[in-house]
Amino acid sequence: MKPRVCAVSYLNTVPLVWGMLHGEQKGMFELVFRVPAECADMLSAGEVDIGILPVYELAGKPFQTVPGLGIACRGEVRSIRLVSKVPVGAIRTLAADASSRTSVQLARVVLERRYGVRPAVRRHAPDLPAMLEAADAALLIGDPALRIVPEELPYKVYDLGAEWLSMTGLPMVFAMWAGRAEAITPEVVEAFHSSWRFGMERMEEIAAGESGRRGFSPGLVREYLTSNIRHRLGEEEERGMQLFLEYAAAASGASSGTSGS
Repeated sequence: MKPRVCAVSYLNTVPLVWGMLHGEQKGMFELVFRVPAECADMLSAGEVDIGILPVYELAGKPFQTVPGLGIACRGEVRSIRLVSKVPVGAIRTLAADASSRTSVQLARVVLERRYGVRPAVRRHAPDLPAMLEAADAALLIGDPALRIVPEELPYKVYDLGAEWLSMTGLPMVFAMWAGRAEAITPEVVEAFHSSWRFGMERMEEIAAGESGRRGFSPGLVREYLTSNIRHRLGEEEERGMQLFLEYAAAASGASSGTSGS
């Protein structure tokens, strides 16, 4: 029986699954596509064997990860952006696309530790005008965030990858492949790495296909996937991830009265 794998429908995951869709790994796995939080819920419920999980979901869970592979950045990420209609120190409410709980926690960490504010977080569909009607600031994740052109907005836009690097000097890890220990075999690990390598070797093909499908320019797709996003994780990424989990745990304890995370 094929392992069932939950992948993410965002652009940043495309190279990871390109081989599973078009290469030698095609047919090895049963792929389903969801947002990150749903992948985490499906894995916890036993509905899939492996999923791309927000790292915040890994804390305290009995899952094993595929080593050395995930979604990270070192600096500007472009796909996790906080847009504020008030000065950052005056943010009291945050409308958040909660499709990735790691990104919501990252916003909380940055706002508290860098700017000294603890806004109430409200779950909201990723519609920027509606979000800013409902709250002081908005958190957009994934493709909706990539559609923002900060220079065209009358608001302050914060790139949370860049904010994290300024705070810590470390990369930010957003997600990793994870699953039940018996599902993460050496063969599976090699297949996942091979699928990603296959994708990175065919970046022009990805840029052409995904630009048409998502309404981005080929140049944006190429730059985002080769300059903003990192998929290979090393020691620095591990340190950044552990520090984030430490900060997120403290922020969660201090924000127990908020909702929508």
